[in-house]
Amino acid sequence: MEIKASQVKELRDITGVAMMDCKKALVDCDGDIEKALDLLRSNSALKAEKKSSRVAADGVLVISIGDSYGTIVEVNSETDFAAKDSNFLSFAEKVKEYISNNKVLSIETFASTPLEDDRKTLVQTIGENVQLRRLKTIEFSQDMNIGMYLHPDSKLGSLVTMKNGTNEIAKDVAMHVSAFNPLCLSKDDIESEILEREKSIYMNQAEESGKPKEIMDKMVEGKVNRFLSEVSLLSQSFVKNPDITIKDYIDNADASIVSFVRFKVGEGIEVKSKDFAEEVAEQLK
Repeated sequence: MEIKASQVKELRDITGVAMMDCKKALVDCDGDIEKALDLLRSNSALKAEKKSSRVAADGVLVISIGDSYGTIVEVNSETDFAAKDSNFLSFAEKVKEYISNNKVLSIETFASTPLEDDRKTLVQTIGENVQLRRLKTIEFSQDMNIGMYLHPDSKLGSLVTMKNGTNEIAKDVAMHVSAFNPLCLSKDDIESEILEREKSIYMNQAEESGKPKEIMDKMVEGKVNRFLSEVSLLSQSFVKNPDITIKDYIDNADASIVSFVRFKVGEGIEVKSKDFAEEVAEQLK
């Protein structure tokens, strides 16, 4: 049976799937648009499953603030090229719309929403693994302020909640959090495992100096205190005015930070480097 170009275009417009896949589906279904549509939908799930093992370490962040919560989600693709694709960005907007209308507390929630079907279709359309990797929702009360920052490339973002102050101050702190990546709010909040690891490193360095134990202890203490001041949000120099700390900045407004979260696309994902021949071979599979 001859498949007309207009039929292929119609199926392409409906699904967003590649032309060759649309034509093959129409051939397999004797030109029946509805049957071809069902076939492509079933195939998209299979293709998404096959690609799900491939590393998706690029992508974008989407952030939304509601009346009582703020949510940040990392939407991953395999390459920056795909992350700029109009279909991928359209999917990211759907994610943003969903979190704007629904308080989502777990990334697993998306699997039981229409977004999962959209994700599988997108995998087939752009030919890359697409994942909703992680999510964080911060809840806040009406007497609190919330600020968000999203870098222009949508790959780095933060949310901050505060008591007192203003949303604008919270936004400034969110910008700072994105830039300086604090590990904790104050020195007392640092995870003991992280602190002990740093102490161990500094102790080894001190022992190599061959100095007396009392001096080595002071050397370690000094380095630990410097480390804590560098990774604790309140003691960091404010990004917009390095002459003051974040604590100075919020104290001037009689404000206090309640919580913060920072995401950077791809952080913590190990990406195996491939040569050109390997990439071509994968695309041909």
